[in-house]
Amino acid sequence: MPKLTTPSRRSWESLLVNGIIVLILLFAMLPIATTILISFKQEADVTRKPPVIFPCDTPTSAFDLGACRWSSEGYYRVIAPKPSETSPLGWALTGNMLRIYLPNTLLYATATAFLVVLLSGMAGYAFSRYRFRGHTALMTAILAITGVPLLTNLLALYQMGIVLRKSPLPFWDDRIFIVLVYIGFFLPLSVWIAKGFFDAIPRELEEAALIDGCTPIGALMRIIMPLAMPGMTAVFLLTFVNVWNEFIAGYLLIAKNEHKPAMFGLYDFLGQNIINVQVIAAACILIASPMVILFLFTRRTFFRAMVEGAVKG
Repeated sequence: MPKLTTPSRRSWESLLVNGIIVLILLFAMLPIATTILISFKQEADVTRKPPVIFPCDTPTSAFDLGACRWSSEGYYRVIAPKPSETSPLGWALTGNMLRIYLPNTLLYATATAFLVVLLSGMAGYAFSRYRFRGHTALMTAILAITGVPLLTNLLALYQMGIVLRKSPLPFWDDRIFIVLVYIGFFLPLSVWIAKGFFDAIPRELEEAALIDGCTPIGALMRIIMPLAMPGMTAVFLLTFVNVWNEFIAGYLLIAKNEHKPAMFGLYDFLGQNIINVQVIAAACILIASPMVILFLFTRRTFFRAMVEGAVKG
């Protein structure tokens, strides 16, 4: 008789772990899936009691795929397309979310991320390669600053913003101020991340480049920076996402509504459409979509950088 084989203990453990991961993933995806479904519902289907998951019921059937009442009303009210004679397409998007708030957030996140990468790269390289008086104390102080929440500094930053707004500086506005605030808040942790990646690069590579005739700047730009690029990419993405999702500083430190970020736009939509939940859901999807697209294209670099930093740093 053929001998029956039974699953090994390792196979059962693998199945159990995979099952738990799938359950956690489904639990985490539930709010996202619910928001997407609500954003495509009509107002009547959102507010009806008892609620329905899929708006596909009929008087005679609980679910009829051909009777589904999907609607883009929420997205239409967010983007607010209107005919325009000056637009090449014949219509223009007049909604404040796409016209004002999202471009502002893109500007703040991009400018902050680039400057944080530049400054943290230089500081991280200096802390990694050079030993000077106060090196350990300064690194400890930078690490301690990362534990100070932005909320505790908002009153001082608010007063500082008022003073600078009244100053006779011709080039100054709230956009410059909020970018500087974000840089000051996200830079300390980025310095530590950058230092960890520079520590993982052997000094021998740099010394070999110097022996071959490279200048210190040439060795940095040609040897060290390409190897540290995954770490700098991780710093850029972390800063970009944190600025994109930030609300309280952009709400309090920017005076003019035309300079407010996307999270304020969502707050504004919440006040105007407290009953129209499908409009709020559509605005949430539009705000989250750029982050999802960004991580879809950069996920390999980001997770490789995180794993390398955890293993080598």
